[in-house]
Amino acid sequence: MKFFKGRKAIIATKHHKEQVILPLLKEHLEIEVFVPHEYDTDKFGTFTGEISRDGSALDAVRKKCLDAMSTFGYDLGIASEGSFGSHPSMFFAQADDELVILIDKKNELEIIARELSLQTNFNADKISTYEQLQTFAQQVNFPSHGLIIKDSDEKDAKIYKDITDWNDLKRIYATVSSTLSTIYVETDMRAHRNPTRMQVIEKATQNLIKKIHTLCPNCQTPGFDVSELIKGLPCEWCKLPTESLLALQYSCKKCHHTTLEKYPKGKHYESPEFCSYCNP
Repeated sequence: MKFFKGRKAIIATKHHKEQVILPLLKEHLEIEVFVPHEYDTDKFGTFTGEISRDGSALDAVRKKCLDAMSTFGYDLGIASEGSFGSHPSMFFAQADDELVILIDKKNELEIIARELSLQTNFNADKISTYEQLQTFAQQVNFPSHGLIIKDSDEKDAKIYKDITDWNDLKRIYATVSSTLSTIYVETDMRAHRNPTRMQVIEKATQNLIKKIHTLCPNCQTPGFDVSELIKGLPCEWCKLPTESLLALQYSCKKCHHTTLEKYPKGKHYESPEFCSYCNP
């Protein structure tokens, strides 16, 4: 990718996300990458709740990236941010939603990629015996994936992090449970304690690379991407517009050139069962 070749970039991370992000950037963008070792991304929010995230995941990843760029004097930066919870369409399944952003101040460019994955061990439970804790730990791939123990589910709970082996788990459980009948355990979703999450971050970074390599046909700027989903695919019977996808509009963030891709799913008509006119 000649557009960024030879540039210097910073990865805003505290939890070793560079392990999966950096090799892809160096291979595909041919840039020099700096990873600060004293940069605290926790100030933008923590998964354990000590610091609340201000705004959306997109707000957080943008602030994180820009803050690192400003702090260390870079005009090119990369950052990622994850969210965990119910899948937006499969409500009974947990999902990992990862964003990766590239900000280029020199060219006034921002490119964002996403990976929404069911591949996650995200979980939490309230337990009252060590046997219950063992069962939970086995179900969430401990000890390759870290655990966190809390003495309550309140904001001011005492939190025990970096639990990565059975001896520590048993010791901490004994300490906390000596004065409490129940304790709280949850998966550690920080990237360096969660290899499954690292894999999803890697996929999101691959998606970012693909977007970067999609150039505007007018000015050749990277990141020519979908800017609008246009509904209105006609019904097969009545030919009136439905709520189904008709076209994708692509836009350039630099010159604002747009193109329209009709029938992106290869369908020219929607089934009548999804038509509000045929099925009022």
